Amino acid sequence: MFKKLLCSALMATSFSSFAAFSPQQAINQLPKGSDVALLIVNPATNKVIYDKRADELQAPASTQKTITALAAKLYLGNNFHFDTYLETKGNDVILKFNGDPTLKRSDIANLLRQLKQQGVTTIKGNLYLNGGHFTGYERAIGWPWDILGSCYSAPSSSISLEHNCVQGALYSNKSFGDVTRVNVPSHQPIKVQTSAIVVSKAQQKEQHCELSMTSNDRNMYQISGCIQPRKEPLPLKFAVQNTTLYSNAIIQQELKRAGIKLNGKVLRNDKISGKIIATHRSAPLSTLLDIMLKRSDNLFADNIAKTIGAKYYNQAGSYTNGIEAIKAILKDKAGIDLSDTVMVDGSGLSRNNRLTASDLMKVVTYIYRHPQLGLMNDLPVSGKSGTLQYRRSIRDVPLKGKIIAKSGSLFGTYNLAGVMNTQNGKPLLFVQLVTNYYPHMHDGEKAALPPIYQFEKQLYNSLYKSY
Repeated sequence: MFKKLLCSALMATSFSSFAAFSPQQAINQLPKGSDVALLIVNPATNKVIYDKRADELQAPASTQKTITALAAKLYLGNNFHFDTYLETKGNDVILKFNGDPTLKRSDIANLLRQLKQQGVTTIKGNLYLNGGHFTGYERAIGWPWDILGSCYSAPSSSISLEHNCVQGALYSNKSFGDVTRVNVPSHQPIKVQTSAIVVSKAQQKEQHCELSMTSNDRNMYQISGCIQPRKEPLPLKFAVQNTTLYSNAIIQQELKRAGIKLNGKVLRNDKISGKIIATHRSAPLSTLLDIMLKRSDNLFADNIAKTIGAKYYNQAGSYTNGIEAIKAILKDKAGIDLSDTVMVDGSGLSRNNRLTASDLMKVVTYIYRHPQLGLMNDLPVSGKSGTLQYRRSIRDVPLKGKIIAKSGSLFGTYNLAGVMNTQNGKPLLFVQLVTNYYPHMHDGEKAALPPIYQFEKQLYNSLYKSY
């Protein structure tokens, strides 16, 4: 009798510990009209645990960065660096840029100090900016016009400086009807004006008014519309619109600081070259990819993609040859065929990108099966690092620290792709692509947890407990 009771108790414990995995219940949390592509695989057996619309094309958003990162690791290698050169030719000085997304004003200042240390206190000719390492568009086809002023859509240029981004602040701690005030550090060579006014919540609703910003290729920005009063200033990040003009101004400032006189002008010339007298070298690719994946940095991803194209085809890098090179590298070195995948940038920011959960799973699987690449360590960890540190659906126990994945989001798109370690210590690979997600909230209504996070919380908790 005791044995029967013990057996029954063990069976009950077993069934309660490993509840049946039911993704449909989680999917039902999403608003009507949402599309879900979901693929879950046990890498130990290659068994598909769940498959829903895994072969239908979806918008990848920033999960596409895993593709760029893998190609970079396989082709460029961990020890690749971006190099920025200071060169001389006769009376002229040349700054040759190669798309380093980490290049700072202080790095330019250091190169100019090295010039002065070699006895140059006057540049008798011109100072040329060579940005010929990249060619073509600095923004990919399919980047929406209305986000081009924001720093997450900073232009991908070989002449990249200070992340092609300027920080500022908008002050609205004033009376209703007053014009806001904007502040940008005085050393930043951009011009920002504001006509936005301070209004009450009721006025904002009545006037259908919102804050907006326009910009032009002279790095001039205009803020308009309205904003409710705020005690603290609203942080702003302005994407540089003209990287050549911006860098030109910074370099002239740094020439003065270095005490170097320029008789000529600062001009752009993508063909000129000379004798290298100083070099600024970026951190190695292994460090850059860790930043790119954890922060989901678009400029890093696009400049790396163009660099892959430049190296692979031995020509100026572009979005077009970068994507073609990435696909060729993955097919040749990893056996991953992405010929049916639509890619137009390296970051996933373009709305024109399309891939299937099955193809993305190939990339995730390769990264997982080749830990020596280090890419799994570069991915964000739920509740601990990167874009997953504060993701409300998976940041708390028991999921905290159990999911290692790349996130991706655009308007109406919420994606995740990576690996989960279940309560039984079993790793499971997954790709989640949610599109056409548009929750319908009534005026003044605010959900305790948005539907997308309700979906993810239920899905991954169920998966965690079921295996």
